[in-house]
Amino acid sequence: MSKNWITTGALALTLSLAVSTGQAADKREKFGADKRHEAITKELRTIKPSTETVKWKMVMPWSKGLLFYDMALHFADSVKLASGGRLDIKVFSAGELVGAMESFDAVSKGSAEVGHDWPGYWKGKDENFVSFASVPFGLDTEGYNIWLYERGGLEQMQALYGKFNLFALPGGNGGQEMGFFSNKKATKMADFKGMRVRTPGWYMDIMNSLGASVTPLPGGEVYLALERGVIDAAEFSTPAMNYPMGFDEITKYVIEPGVHQPSVQCALFFNKDAYNKLPADLKWIIDIAAKETQLWSTAWQEQLNIEAIKLFKEKVEFVKMDEESITAFAKRTKEYLDELKAKYPDVKTTLDSQEQFKKDFAQWREIRSGLTPWPIDDFINGKRLQ
Repeated sequence: MSKNWITTGALALTLSLAVSTGQAADKREKFGADKRHEAITKELRTIKPSTETVKWKMVMPWSKGLLFYDMALHFADSVKLASGGRLDIKVFSAGELVGAMESFDAVSKGSAEVGHDWPGYWKGKDENFVSFASVPFGLDTEGYNIWLYERGGLEQMQALYGKFNLFALPGGNGGQEMGFFSNKKATKMADFKGMRVRTPGWYMDIMNSLGASVTPLPGGEVYLALERGVIDAAEFSTPAMNYPMGFDEITKYVIEPGVHQPSVQCALFFNKDAYNKLPADLKWIIDIAAKETQLWSTAWQEQLNIEAIKLFKEKVEFVKMDEESITAFAKRTKEYLDELKAKYPDVKTTLDSQEQFKKDFAQWREIRSGLTPWPIDDFINGKRLQ
Protein backbone atom coordinates (compact mmCIF):
# COMPACT_ATOMS: atom_id res chain seq x y z
CA MET A 1 0.00 0.00 0.00
CA SER A 2 1.41 3.42 -0.92
CA LYS A 3 2.21 6.10 1.64
CA ASN A 4 -0.45 8.34 0.01
CA TRP A 5 -3.17 5.76 0.67
CA ILE A 6 -2.01 5.34 4.30
CA THR A 7 -1.97 9.11 4.84
CA THR A 8 -5.38 9.58 3.21
CA GLY A 9 -6.90 6.77 5.26
CA ALA A 10 -5.52 8.13 8.54
CA LEU A 11 -6.86 11.59 7.71
CA ALA A 12 -10.31 10.21 6.90
CA LEU A 13 -10.39 8.27 10.18
CA THR A 14 -9.35 11.37 12.13
CA LEU A 15 -12.05 13.49 10.48
CA SER A 16 -14.63 10.77 11.09
CA LEU A 17 -13.77 10.61 14.80
CA ALA A 18 -13.81 14.39 15.08
CA VAL A 19 -17.27 14.61 13.47
CA SER A 20 -18.73 11.79 15.55
CA THR A 21 -17.28 13.27 18.75
CA GLY A 22 -18.70 16.66 17.86
CA GLN A 23 -22.12 15.14 17.18
CA ALA A 24 -22.08 13.39 20.54
CA ALA A 25 -21.11 16.59 22.31
CA ASP A 26 -23.88 18.48 20.55
CA LYS A 27 -26.48 16.24 22.20
CA ARG A 28 -25.93 18.11 25.45
CA GLU A 29 -25.37 21.74 26.33
CA LYS A 30 -22.27 22.87 28.16
CA PHE A 31 -22.33 21.60 31.74
CA GLY A 32 -22.02 24.64 34.00
CA ALA A 33 -20.87 28.20 33.41
CA ASP A 34 -19.41 31.07 35.40
CA LYS A 35 -22.52 33.02 36.44
CA ARG A 36 -20.41 36.10 37.07
CA HIS A 37 -19.19 36.40 33.49
CA GLU A 38 -22.31 38.01 32.05
CA ALA A 39 -22.52 40.55 34.88
CA ILE A 40 -18.83 41.43 34.46
CA THR A 41 -19.23 41.83 30.72
CA LYS A 42 -22.06 44.32 31.22
CA GLU A 43 -20.29 46.23 33.96
CA LEU A 44 -17.05 46.60 32.02
CA ARG A 45 -18.91 48.74 29.49
CA THR A 46 -19.42 51.47 32.09
CA ILE A 47 -16.94 50.91 34.91
CA LYS A 48 -14.05 53.32 35.18
CA PRO A 49 -11.09 53.16 37.59
CA SER A 50 -11.66 55.59 40.43
CA THR A 51 -9.09 58.23 41.33
CA GLU A 52 -10.14 59.12 44.87
CA THR A 53 -8.30 57.71 47.90
CA VAL A 54 -10.47 56.15 50.60
CA LYS A 55 -9.18 55.55 54.14
CA TRP A 56 -10.99 53.08 56.39
CA LYS A 57 -10.58 51.74 59.91
CA MET A 58 -10.85 48.01 60.63
CA VAL A 59 -11.69 46.57 64.08
CA MET A 60 -11.92 43.01 65.41
CA PRO A 61 -12.09 40.75 68.47
CA TRP A 62 -8.47 39.61 67.94
CA SER A 63 -5.22 40.57 69.61
CA LYS A 64 -2.07 40.68 67.48
CA GLY A 65 -0.95 37.39 69.00
CA LEU A 66 -3.79 35.46 67.35
CA LEU A 67 -3.53 34.21 63.78
CA PHE A 68 -7.08 35.45 63.14
CA TYR A 69 -5.53 38.93 63.30
CA ASP A 70 -3.22 37.94 60.45
CA MET A 71 -6.22 36.91 58.35
CA ALA A 72 -7.70 40.38 58.78
CA LEU A 73 -4.35 42.04 58.06
CA HIS A 74 -3.89 39.87 54.96
CA PHE A 75 -7.22 41.09 53.57
CA ALA A 76 -6.37 44.73 54.25
CA ASP A 77 -2.96 44.32 52.59
CA SER A 78 -4.50 42.64 49.54
CA VAL A 79 -7.03 45.45 49.11
CA LYS A 80 -4.35 48.13 49.39
CA LEU A 81 -2.09 46.31 46.94
CA ALA A 82 -4.80 45.60 44.35
CA SER A 83 -6.15 49.15 44.52
CA GLY A 84 -2.72 50.73 44.27
CA GLY A 85 -3.31 52.36 47.65
CA ARG A 86 -6.64 53.91 46.65
CA LEU A 87 -8.42 51.95 49.40
CA ASP A 88 -6.27 52.03 52.52
CA ILE A 89 -7.62 50.00 55.47
CA LYS A 90 -5.85 50.64 58.79
CA VAL A 91 -6.08 47.60 61.05
CA PHE A 92 -6.74 47.92 64.80
CA SER A 93 -6.48 44.90 67.10
CA ALA A 94 -8.85 44.36 70.03
CA GLY A 95 -8.72 47.23 72.51
CA GLU A 96 -6.76 49.62 70.31
CA LEU A 97 -9.82 51.48 69.04
CA VAL A 98 -12.75 49.61 70.59
CA GLY A 99 -13.11 46.63 72.90
CA ALA A 100 -13.03 43.12 71.39
CA MET A 101 -16.77 42.54 71.68
CA GLU A 102 -17.60 46.12 70.70
CA SER A 103 -16.33 45.74 67.12
CA PHE A 104 -19.66 44.62 65.66
CA ASP A 105 -21.55 47.64 66.99
CA ALA A 106 -18.72 50.00 66.05
CA VAL A 107 -18.97 49.01 62.39
CA SER A 108 -22.76 48.88 62.43
CA LYS A 109 -22.89 52.47 63.70
CA GLY A 110 -20.10 53.72 61.43
CA SER A 111 -17.38 54.39 64.05
CA ALA A 112 -15.26 52.05 61.92
CA GLU A 113 -15.92 51.01 58.34
CA VAL A 114 -14.96 47.32 58.41
CA GLY A 115 -14.59 44.47 60.88
CA HIS A 116 -13.39 40.88 61.01
CA ASP A 117 -14.99 38.20 63.16
CA TRP A 118 -16.00 34.67 63.95
CA PRO A 119 -19.77 35.16 63.41
CA GLY A 120 -20.71 32.98 66.40
CA TYR A 121 -19.61 35.77 68.74
CA TRP A 122 -22.81 37.61 67.86
CA LYS A 123 -25.10 34.80 69.02
CA GLY A 124 -26.73 37.20 71.47
CA LYS A 125 -27.80 39.49 68.63
CA ASP A 126 -29.23 36.72 66.45
CA GLU A 127 -28.99 32.97 67.03
CA ASN A 128 -28.38 32.37 63.34
CA PHE A 129 -24.91 33.95 63.40
CA VAL A 130 -23.57 30.63 64.74
CA SER A 131 -24.68 28.87 61.54
CA PHE A 132 -22.14 30.91 59.57
CA ALA A 133 -19.28 30.25 62.01
CA SER A 134 -19.17 26.59 63.10
CA VAL A 135 -21.93 24.04 63.58
CA PRO A 136 -21.20 20.90 65.65
CA PHE A 137 -21.04 17.96 63.20
CA GLY A 138 -21.69 20.53 60.47
CA LEU A 139 -19.88 21.71 57.35
CA ASP A 140 -16.15 21.25 56.91
CA THR A 141 -14.00 23.77 55.03
CA GLU A 142 -14.82 22.32 51.62
CA GLY A 143 -18.50 22.29 52.54
CA TYR A 144 -18.55 25.91 53.69
CA ASN A 145 -16.88 27.05 50.49
CA ILE A 146 -19.33 25.23 48.25
CA TRP A 147 -22.38 26.17 50.32
CA LEU A 148 -21.42 29.84 50.66
CA TYR A 149 -20.35 30.51 47.09
CA GLU A 150 -22.56 28.13 45.10
CA ARG A 151 -25.58 27.13 47.22
CA GLY A 152 -26.96 30.49 48.38
CA GLY A 153 -25.18 30.58 51.74
CA LEU A 154 -23.54 33.94 51.01
CA GLU A 155 -26.90 35.52 50.23
CA GLN A 156 -28.25 34.24 53.55
CA MET A 157 -25.17 35.59 55.36
CA GLN A 158 -25.61 39.00 53.76
CA ALA A 159 -29.30 39.08 54.64
CA LEU A 160 -28.44 38.37 58.29
CA TYR A 161 -25.70 41.00 58.59
CA GLY A 162 -27.88 43.35 56.57
CA LYS A 163 -30.33 43.56 59.48
CA PHE A 164 -27.59 45.46 61.34
CA ASN A 165 -26.62 47.90 58.58
CA LEU A 166 -23.74 45.65 57.49
CA PHE A 167 -22.55 44.04 54.26
CA ALA A 168 -20.69 40.74 54.76
CA LEU A 169 -18.29 38.45 52.89
CA PRO A 170 -16.51 35.22 53.90
CA GLY A 171 -13.17 36.28 55.35
CA GLY A 172 -11.01 33.25 56.05
CA ASN A 173 -11.40 29.62 57.06
CA GLY A 174 -9.00 27.97 59.50
CA GLY A 175 -10.12 24.37 59.02
CA GLN A 176 -11.04 21.85 61.71
CA GLU A 177 -10.42 22.79 65.33
CA MET A 178 -8.73 20.73 68.01
CA GLY A 179 -10.61 19.01 70.81
CA PHE A 180 -10.33 19.61 74.55
CA PHE A 181 -7.03 20.17 76.37
CA SER A 182 -7.38 18.50 79.76
CA ASN A 183 -5.66 16.64 82.57
CA LYS A 184 -8.56 14.18 82.50
CA LYS A 185 -8.40 11.39 79.93
CA ALA A 186 -12.06 11.64 78.99
CA THR A 187 -12.93 9.27 76.14
CA LYS A 188 -16.36 7.96 77.21
CA MET A 189 -19.63 9.83 77.60
CA ALA A 190 -19.68 9.25 81.37
CA ASP A 191 -16.26 10.92 81.68
CA PHE A 192 -17.66 14.28 80.63
CA LYS A 193 -20.40 14.44 83.26
CA GLY A 194 -19.49 17.00 85.90
CA MET A 195 -16.48 18.29 83.96
CA ARG A 196 -15.98 22.05 83.95
CA VAL A 197 -15.39 22.96 80.32
CA ARG A 198 -14.61 26.02 78.22
CA THR A 199 -16.35 26.16 74.84
CA PRO A 200 -18.64 28.78 73.20
CA GLY A 201 -21.57 28.73 70.80
CA TRP A 202 -24.03 25.91 70.48
CA TYR A 203 -21.63 23.30 71.78
CA MET A 204 -21.74 25.04 75.15
CA ASP A 205 -25.47 24.31 75.40
CA ILE A 206 -25.02 20.76 74.14
CA MET A 207 -22.30 19.97 76.67
CA ASN A 208 -24.37 21.47 79.49
CA SER A 209 -27.31 19.28 78.53
CA LEU A 210 -25.05 16.23 78.75
CA GLY A 211 -24.02 16.95 82.31
CA ALA A 212 -20.93 19.12 81.90
CA SER A 213 -20.60 22.61 83.37
CA VAL A 214 -19.59 24.99 80.61
CA THR A 215 -18.40 28.58 80.51
CA PRO A 216 -17.48 30.54 77.32
CA LEU A 217 -14.33 32.17 78.70
CA PRO A 218 -12.51 34.67 76.44
CA GLY A 219 -9.34 33.23 74.90
CA GLY A 220 -7.05 35.33 77.07
CA GLU A 221 -8.50 33.84 80.27
CA VAL A 222 -8.33 30.17 79.32
CA TYR A 223 -4.71 29.45 80.29
CA LEU A 224 -5.04 30.74 83.86
CA ALA A 225 -8.38 28.97 84.33
CA LEU A 226 -6.83 25.66 83.27
CA GLU A 227 -3.68 26.22 85.32
CA ARG A 228 -5.61 27.07 88.49
CA GLY A 229 -8.11 24.24 88.06
CA VAL A 230 -11.07 26.58 87.60
CA ILE A 231 -11.91 24.48 84.54
CA ASP A 232 -11.06 20.87 83.71
CA ALA A 233 -10.92 21.14 79.92
CA ALA A 234 -10.85 23.77 77.21
CA GLU A 235 -10.85 24.12 73.47
CA PHE A 236 -10.05 27.28 71.55
CA SER A 237 -9.13 26.76 67.91
CA THR A 238 -6.81 25.03 65.43
CA PRO A 239 -3.37 23.59 66.32
CA ALA A 240 -1.56 26.63 64.92
CA MET A 241 -3.88 29.01 66.78
CA ASN A 242 -3.58 27.04 70.03
CA TYR A 243 0.18 26.50 70.17
CA PRO A 244 1.16 30.06 71.18
CA MET A 245 -1.44 29.88 73.97
CA GLY A 246 0.62 27.21 75.74
CA PHE A 247 -2.14 24.86 76.88
CA ASP A 248 0.22 21.90 76.48
CA GLU A 249 2.38 23.28 79.31
CA ILE A 250 -0.39 22.68 81.88
CA THR A 251 -2.35 19.70 80.52
CA LYS A 252 -1.59 16.07 79.69
CA TYR A 253 -4.17 15.20 77.03
CA VAL A 254 -6.00 16.50 73.99
CA ILE A 255 -9.38 14.82 73.57
CA GLU A 256 -10.20 14.41 69.89
CA PRO A 257 -11.90 14.85 67.48
CA GLY A 258 -13.07 18.46 67.60
CA VAL A 259 -16.69 17.64 66.84
CA HIS A 260 -17.75 21.10 68.01
CA GLN A 261 -16.11 22.78 65.00
CA PRO A 262 -15.42 20.71 61.86
CA SER A 263 -14.49 24.08 60.36
CA VAL A 264 -13.92 27.60 61.70
CA GLN A 265 -15.39 30.12 59.27
CA CYS A 266 -14.67 33.84 59.67
CA ALA A 267 -16.34 36.86 58.09
CA LEU A 268 -15.56 40.38 56.95
CA PHE A 269 -18.31 42.89 57.59
CA PHE A 270 -18.60 46.44 56.29
CA ASN A 271 -20.67 49.43 57.32
CA LYS A 272 -23.33 49.39 54.63
CA ASP A 273 -23.37 53.17 54.16
CA ALA A 274 -19.59 53.31 53.72
CA TYR A 275 -19.61 50.30 51.40
CA ASN A 276 -22.39 51.73 49.21
CA LYS A 277 -20.39 54.94 48.69
CA LEU A 278 -17.44 53.06 47.20
CA PRO A 279 -16.78 53.24 43.45
CA ALA A 280 -17.64 50.01 41.62
CA ASP A 281 -14.02 49.08 40.93
CA LEU A 282 -13.14 49.19 44.64
CA LYS A 283 -16.14 47.02 45.48
CA TRP A 284 -14.84 44.39 43.05
CA ILE A 285 -11.37 44.62 44.62
CA ILE A 286 -12.92 44.00 48.05
CA ASP A 287 -14.82 40.98 46.73
CA ILE A 288 -11.78 39.44 45.05
CA ALA A 289 -9.47 40.17 48.00
CA ALA A 290 -11.96 38.50 50.35
CA LYS A 291 -11.99 35.36 48.19
CA GLU A 292 -8.19 35.38 48.04
CA THR A 293 -8.09 35.61 51.84
CA GLN A 294 -10.54 32.71 52.11
CA LEU A 295 -8.29 30.56 49.90
CA TRP A 296 -4.96 31.61 51.44
CA SER A 297 -6.04 31.29 55.06
CA THR A 298 -6.85 27.59 54.82
CA ALA A 299 -3.60 26.65 53.07
CA TRP A 300 -1.59 28.82 55.48
CA GLN A 301 -3.28 27.41 58.59
CA GLU A 302 -2.98 23.76 57.56
CA GLN A 303 0.71 24.21 56.74
CA LEU A 304 1.28 25.74 60.19
CA ASN A 305 -0.68 22.89 61.78
CA ILE A 306 1.96 20.41 60.59
CA GLU A 307 4.62 21.92 62.83
CA ALA A 308 2.19 22.75 65.66
CA ILE A 309 1.12 19.10 65.99
CA LYS A 310 4.77 17.96 66.11
CA LEU A 311 5.41 20.39 68.95
CA PHE A 312 2.25 19.43 70.82
CA LYS A 313 3.16 15.75 70.67
CA GLU A 314 6.33 16.47 72.64
CA LYS A 315 4.21 17.29 75.71
CA VAL A 316 0.65 15.98 75.40
CA GLU A 317 -1.03 12.72 74.44
CA PHE A 318 -3.76 12.80 71.81
CA VAL A 319 -6.68 10.53 72.74
CA LYS A 320 -9.90 9.84 70.88
CA MET A 321 -13.42 9.59 72.19
CA ASP A 322 -14.83 6.14 71.58
CA GLU A 323 -17.35 5.64 68.78
CA GLU A 324 -20.25 5.28 71.20
CA SER A 325 -19.51 8.68 72.73
CA ILE A 326 -19.13 10.40 69.36
CA THR A 327 -22.46 8.91 68.27
CA ALA A 328 -24.10 10.06 71.50
CA PHE A 329 -22.76 13.58 70.98
CA ALA A 330 -24.10 13.54 67.42
CA LYS A 331 -27.56 12.38 68.54
CA ARG A 332 -27.78 15.07 71.20
CA THR A 333 -26.55 17.65 68.69
CA LYS A 334 -29.33 16.71 66.27
CA GLU A 335 -31.93 17.02 69.05
CA TYR A 336 -30.55 20.39 70.09
CA LEU A 337 -30.42 21.76 66.55
CA ASP A 338 -34.01 20.59 65.96
CA GLU A 339 -35.02 22.50 69.10
CA LEU A 340 -33.29 25.61 67.75
CA LYS A 341 -34.95 25.27 64.36
CA ALA A 342 -38.38 25.00 66.00
CA LYS A 343 -37.70 28.22 67.91
CA TYR A 344 -35.89 30.30 65.27
CA PRO A 345 -37.25 30.21 61.67
CA ASP A 346 -34.09 31.78 60.20
CA VAL A 347 -31.91 29.15 61.89
CA LYS A 348 -34.14 26.48 60.39
CA THR A 349 -33.77 27.99 56.91
CA THR A 350 -29.99 28.12 57.14
CA LEU A 351 -29.39 24.74 58.80
CA ASP A 352 -31.85 23.00 56.46
CA SER A 353 -29.98 24.55 53.53
CA GLN A 354 -26.65 23.26 54.87
CA GLU A 355 -28.05 19.80 55.58
CA GLN A 356 -29.60 19.59 52.11
CA PHE A 357 -26.21 20.39 50.61
CA LYS A 358 -24.67 17.58 52.69
CA LYS A 359 -27.33 15.18 51.40
CA ASP A 360 -26.88 16.27 47.79
CA PHE A 361 -23.10 15.97 48.06
CA ALA A 362 -23.24 12.61 49.85
CA GLN A 363 -23.31 10.43 46.72
CA TRP A 364 -20.17 11.99 45.27
CA ARG A 365 -18.50 11.96 48.69
CA GLU A 366 -19.23 8.22 48.98
CA ILE A 367 -18.16 7.39 45.43
CA ARG A 368 -14.85 9.24 45.76
CA SER A 369 -14.09 7.90 49.27
CA GLY A 370 -11.23 5.52 50.00
CA LEU A 371 -8.57 7.66 48.36
CA THR A 372 -7.47 9.81 51.27
CA PRO A 373 -3.93 10.96 50.38
CA TRP A 374 -2.07 9.21 53.16
CA PRO A 375 1.67 8.60 52.65
CA ILE A 376 1.90 5.97 49.90
CA ASP A 377 3.34 3.26 52.17
CA ASP A 378 0.47 3.71 54.63
CA PHE A 379 -2.00 3.47 51.77
CA ILE A 380 -0.40 0.29 50.47
CA ASN A 381 -0.66 -1.17 53.96
CA GLY A 382 -4.42 -0.63 53.99
CA LYS A 383 -5.00 2.87 55.37
CA ARG A 384 -7.85 4.30 53.33
CA LEU A 385 -10.25 6.60 55.16
CA GLN A 386 -9.72 9.77 57.10
